[in-house]
Amino acid sequence: MRLSLILGALLAGLAVLMAGLSFLWTPGDVLQLDVAAKLQPPSASHWLGTDHLGRDMMSMIMVGARTSIAVALVAVGIGMGLGVPLGLTAAARPGGWLDEIIMRGNDLIFAFPSLVIAILITAALGPSALNAIIAIGIFNIPVFARVTRGSALPLWTLDYPRAARVAGKGTARISLQHILPNVASVLIVQGTIQFSLGILAEAGLSYVGLGAQPPTPSWGRMLADAQTMISLAPHVAIVPGLAIVLTVLGLNLLGDGLRDALDPRLRGTR
Repeated sequence: MRLSLILGALLAGLAVLMAGLSFLWTPGDVLQLDVAAKLQPPSASHWLGTDHLGRDMMSMIMVGARTSIAVALVAVGIGMGLGVPLGLTAAARPGGWLDEIIMRGNDLIFAFPSLVIAILITAALGPSALNAIIAIGIFNIPVFARVTRGSALPLWTLDYPRAARVAGKGTARISLQHILPNVASVLIVQGTIQFSLGILAEAGLSYVGLGAQPPTPSWGRMLADAQTMISLAPHVAIVPGLAIVLTVLGLNLLGDGLRDALDPRLRGTR
């Protein structure tokens, strides 16, 4: 548990550090083209080499981290901001008409492959980072709604929500003051998982040209540009691929570590 938490925090923290540092400094200018220096291998002047346009790969990775993290973070925020209230509302009146509407709406969204529908949404709205956020955020809503409802339902059978209702508190107030704090740990873990999936989704959309548009660097766009040059300069594909793999791995390990640390049942068995 401790090892996965530490390793996950280190890998995820490295991506966040690169993204934050890119606002202040990068080894090179990502907008500066130097075709004469294209496809150079890693060296002292270009730590991770250069791409097909002569841009510094280290700088592209740093700014691309900023793009991927921003898109995934806002998309998860949309999912939490809308999905958690829906889940709390459904759990407060299980089996009621509002619960049925919310859950059947979730089932409708889950009936379609998320990435395929995200591609359709971004294709209809136009390729951009903003539309990628909207598309990814839409599919985070039912995830958080289901997790919140499933975690909150058993809590409503306990004594303290009943005591709060006898004390005169309404359903909404009980949900906010008593139910939400007790499901927060589950939501935090789910948030890290959705964060990693958001980075993968953003990379997938950028790979097919529907995410962040040039000249804004994106890990998925870097992979798409590198696919025809792997035999000539393998580093142009390996570098962004490793960035995606390590960041997603770090977030998944972080989520596993947080689950083990925050879940009292797992803590007790250990």
